Amino acid sequence: MNRQNIILVASAAIATALAMLAVPAIGQLANQAPTAAVSGPAPDPAPQDRVVPESAAAVQQSYAPIVKRTAPAVVNVYSSVNITRSNCPYASDPMWAFLYCGNNTQTRSEKVDNSLGSGVIVGADGVIVTNLHVVEQGQEFRVALADRREFPAELVMKDSKTDLAVLRIDTKGESLPTLDFADTRGLAVGDLVLAIGNPFGVGQTVTSGIVSAIARTDVGISDFSSFIQTDASINPGNSGGALVDMQGRLVGVNTLIFSRGGGSNGVGFAIPSEMVKRVVDAAVHGGSLVRPWLGAKGTTIDSTKAAALGLDRPRGVLIAAVYAGGPADKAGLKEGDVVLTVDGREVFDDRGMKFIAATKAEGETATLSVLRNGKPREISVRMAAPPGASKAEVVQVSGQNPFTGAVVAELSPALAEELGLDAFNGGMWVYSVPPRTIARNVGFQPGDIIREINGATIRTKADFEGAVRKAEANPPATWRLATERNGQRIESELRGR
Repeated sequence: MNRQNIILVASAAIATALAMLAVPAIGQLANQAPTAAVSGPAPDPAPQDRVVPESAAAVQQSYAPIVKRTAPAVVNVYSSVNITRSNCPYASDPMWAFLYCGNNTQTRSEKVDNSLGSGVIVGADGVIVTNLHVVEQGQEFRVALADRREFPAELVMKDSKTDLAVLRIDTKGESLPTLDFADTRGLAVGDLVLAIGNPFGVGQTVTSGIVSAIARTDVGISDFSSFIQTDASINPGNSGGALVDMQGRLVGVNTLIFSRGGGSNGVGFAIPSEMVKRVVDAAVHGGSLVRPWLGAKGTTIDSTKAAALGLDRPRGVLIAAVYAGGPADKAGLKEGDVVLTVDGREVFDDRGMKFIAATKAEGETATLSVLRNGKPREISVRMAAPPGASKAEVVQVSGQNPFTGAVVAELSPALAEELGLDAFNGGMWVYSVPPRTIARNVGFQPGDIIREINGATIRTKADFEGAVRKAEANPPATWRLATERNGQRIESELRGR
């Protein structure tokens, strides 16, 4: 599905009630066998504490008590930006502005509300979580509670990898209603959920539905994605709002929908509460989020691979690479292993495995259920941060070589994770290419990755410096370079001495 079909949505808070749910009596179908197979993970055994309504009285039960308890913890989030407007229509061009407007040009500053979304109060002292895309372009923020009081808000933390942001308001010592985090490991497809938000700005609205799927990793809007899918109506105005379970706990933060026309088609997605909690905890305790790293990457197992590996169905992740000295390597994970579960949860692709690891804190242990040569075993991996600097430690290249003037950094696993690049190949990342430099004349661009110099593989800063020194000491007739740009390998030859 094209990216334009992904509509990011925004949500809010006022006060409301919920109409009663009308559910057809389907109890008589509960024991019938399914008529067709479906793809995806094997269904979990039917939980014994869930029941299908079997009478008119059961169908007419109300969600009102849950709504009354949870709705006050959902808020409206407004972001605004200050812009400068001019009375001269040619203000963007100084020459035309002078010719046509002269000294009569006047400017004025305006505050423009450019985003409306929702947030969820997760700290009684005023800590609120929302979507990053709700506040990303804003300079000032306001929060409106369900009782219509408004507070200025401070942006404490934003995390583009998960599309989450944390705000704080000053409650002057007042304790606010909050939502507790649910443990989504017990969440099952078919569980009832409520979505609370402000669709189209009509006011706080509650919609009901079920969990349609869990661990959706192929939606593709964030690097650490394992979304909860629901058919509860989510529309523009719902982003940052709450998805709650029947105990009134926060299951997830509503984030996006799939839609061709902008309205709800019953395919909405929420960020699971365990990831939300990690971001909130980091914001509350210092504002720095360190994402643990497995140090392993894998490939999806299709039916052909499953048969070759002796699996009963396509499941698990086939480990394709293990980073030397990383957490997985130290724990004994090897290439060719099949990871079936992480902390008891099935995984089906590299994103799912990466997501569960990212919900851990540094130093915590993840338990991997693994098949090696057809034999099961468990491996405990102590989570650690990826090695290297997460922020680019840049240096400007000097000397007489094709890279002179370029600002580069070693593509360490930490930096690669930050940039969303492959953390296993290394290389030198081109941070910038100033004008009037040899590197600019050669054609290097920011974002390029230097892979080879005169046949030498470049993985680290030491590799790069060694290859350049060697070539400068004995200048070659031709520099042979291999770089990567937007995932494409580019090989070139440049005249040397």
